[in-house]
Amino acid sequence: MTWVVGRLKHEAKPGFLWCACVAPLVLLLILCSGTQDAAAQAVAAAPAPAPNGRLVDLGGYQLHLDCTGKGGLTVVLSAGSGDFSFDWALVQPEVAKFIRVCSYDRSGEAWSDLGPKPRTMRQEVYDLHRLLAAAGEPAPYVVVGHSLGGMIARMFAAQYPKETAGLILVDSFHEDTELSINGKLVRLRTLAQDRPIPAPRRSVSAADALTEDETKKIQEFIAQVVGKPNIEPPFDKLPAAAQQDRLWALSQPKHYAEAENYMAEETAQIYAETAKAKFPLGNLPLIVLTRSRDEYPPDQAAALSQEHKEQQESLARLSSAGKQIVVPNSGHHIQLDAPDAVISAIRITVAAK
Repeated sequence: MTWVVGRLKHEAKPGFLWCACVAPLVLLLILCSGTQDAAAQAVAAAPAPAPNGRLVDLGGYQLHLDCTGKGGLTVVLSAGSGDFSFDWALVQPEVAKFIRVCSYDRSGEAWSDLGPKPRTMRQEVYDLHRLLAAAGEPAPYVVVGHSLGGMIARMFAAQYPKETAGLILVDSFHEDTELSINGKLVRLRTLAQDRPIPAPRRSVSAADALTEDETKKIQEFIAQVVGKPNIEPPFDKLPAAAQQDRLWALSQPKHYAEAENYMAEETAQIYAETAKAKFPLGNLPLIVLTRSRDEYPPDQAAALSQEHKEQQESLARLSSAGKQIVVPNSGHHIQLDAPDAVISAIRITVAAK
């Protein structure tokens, strides 16, 4: 699933859009930027580097899974929207020294194929569970989720409680967050329409793939709006090999693919369900890692910073065993700014089981 918010902040050219929309990405941004087919240039696909780990078939489509280390529990690392498995490169090798740890690439990212449409969070959770099972990575799992991956981690714990040994939320997305959409703050859940969220699927069809026309429009979008992929802070802290993998992954048309978006409906549903219980996650071990630095546009910083603080505190109250840690000198990508904080949280959670 492609989540527009957050991706543009890092990948669009400066001054283009901080947060454009939650509608289909490619078509809207091409229209916004004024790109025309005749003027745009196609971006040549870079050769794929060899993947760490392996590709696992889930029914006509493969997802990438990288597991290292040994141990009784399995730690699962879920990246934020627009990020990749190798963005955990400062965390995974250290965690592998004391426990089994797996990172993965969601549908359409890096080495993973595009999976079934629509690419909902519900589909990703379903795919992640099947991915781990198909790869022979046994439960129980400690699920670590960054940003949107934090929501994936929460949904995984709710869907598979007997297989979840603990959660670590790394500056996680919150279902009631306000987003800047075309310069106006809007709660994504309030955009939900009266439509059911499609059930996850186990296989793909020809209709799930990018068409030639879609691929061409995405290539035009990359050429005219994104430009040549580059490594910007904090990704410059990654090892050289991971930086090269990132440059390749950012050049792939499937990275920008979008299907019909149900994120408003999903966040609205999670918001309603969370309100029903005092501790929605019961007494599940839970650590919430929160950034210390403000990263909002100046005209919205005051309101959004206070809201972020309150919502991060509320995440720690999802479990009666929840604990929040504000990580010094860290921005949104705590796993890059302060990887030791993530490693420590994992070590504490694993030791408690």
